[in-house]
Amino acid sequence: MKSRRQSSGGSSAACAAGEANTHTHSSGGGGGGCKLERKDVEKNRRLHMKSLCLKLSSLLPPAATHASLLSDAAAAASNPNNKDTVTQLDQLDSAAAYIKQLKGRIEALKQRKAGGPGPAAGCNGSGGAVTASSGAGSGGGVRMPVIEVRYQDGTLDVVLISDAGRPFKLHQVITVLEQEGAEVVSASFSVIGDKIFYTIHSQALSPRIGLDAARVSQGLHHLLLLAPPCLI
Repeated sequence: MKSRRQSSGGSSAACAAGEANTHTHSSGGGGGGCKLERKDVEKNRRLHMKSLCLKLSSLLPPAATHASLLSDAAAAASNPNNKDTVTQLDQLDSAAAYIKQLKGRIEALKQRKAGGPGPAAGCNGSGGAVTASSGAGSGGGVRMPVIEVRYQDGTLDVVLISDAGRPFKLHQVITVLEQEGAEVVSASFSVIGDKIFYTIHSQALSPRIGLDAARVSQGLHHLLLLAPPCLI
């Protein structure tokens, strides 16, 4: 009887110890699972953020992207342990600067359309920019076509607006830019209502020589205001 009780007591102790060990292992496994889950969530968040930044960069013109790459390289050289964060921050800064620039252009065009004192055609000594249009029409509005030329830091941006019934020959516009020493990086147009908006991004073939934005503006005026309208 005594031996049976001892055997039974030993078995109960062994079972209790086994349950305690099982509980300990399961608790430890749960903690490890939580850590892995948090790592996966953080990894997915970073990948999603990186994807959004890449999409944002694809919407920027080549000039803004090039400036962002230069700042990325400088920042990465000074802090090589944080390249991804630096790149994303610079991309966001470039996008914010570009949006601010577009807002300024929109306000200038609105003022011109309303007959207000928008920026006059000519050179801006600080930025080297030229803004030009064909002039005001009847009723204080802007007579088509609208020609806007901006040159800054080796980059030439041209924005043209025409009536939908009088489109431009885009290849002729590109020819004028190339004759003045510009290399066209991208060109696009979109039809909004009864207007066609053209956007051309280019850069100087020789950064040392640069571009004469006034000559480019004059050449475009001569081409687009004197040439007969083309038919689609």
